[in-house]
Amino acid sequence: MSGIEQYMRECMCDSAHDTQHVLRVQKYATDIAAHEKGADLAVLEAACLLHDIGRAEQYADLRVDHAACGAIKARRWLEANGYKIEFAQAVADCIETHRFRSNDPPSSLEAKILFDADKLDACGAMGMARTLFYKAHVGLSLYMLDDSGAVPDGTTDSEDTFFREYKFKLEKLYGRFYTRRGEELAQSRRKAAGDFYEALLREARECHEISK
Repeated sequence: MSGIEQYMRECMCDSAHDTQHVLRVQKYATDIAAHEKGADLAVLEAACLLHDIGRAEQYADLRVDHAACGAIKARRWLEANGYKIEFAQAVADCIETHRFRSNDPPSSLEAKILFDADKLDACGAMGMARTLFYKAHVGLSLYMLDDSGAVPDGTTDSEDTFFREYKFKLEKLYGRFYTRRGEELAQSRRKAAGDFYEALLREARECHEISK
């Protein structure tokens, strides 16, 4: 195990963003990079391993952006452990721009591959399961009831529910990939996510309708 991977393992703190998530992102990135030309594999591997090391700080204070925090932590750790400043900065740049909700899109090829690899793990059945883990971790609901006692589909939710997360993030992921390979893998998982959402919404609505 490399020192970078060991440091990553020490930083992981929740089930949705655990070691296995990081290793899946690394594998996706390796696959995507094999379909691209010119990616710096050393930078990419380090960025994948370290991309979520700022999660603990974000959980402690929701005002913290885990991507920005993780970029700083990664750069400092790499420099302190003998890596060149240029390498550490390239890794940090990838980490800083890997979030879906960001006004700072990835620019380098390595950053785009990391973005796509991370988003792949939010697609399909795996993405739905991880989102449920995350919502449970931070204490949020699957759905809410509107003023009439009905279950809205997430588009009008005033609370940060699972259904809202699906409509405003998960459903929109599939058109946000930077690489052809990333988009190809994502599209193969789209139906699984949509079917799960529709089934969960249907069951939630049925329960509240029969109880009226």
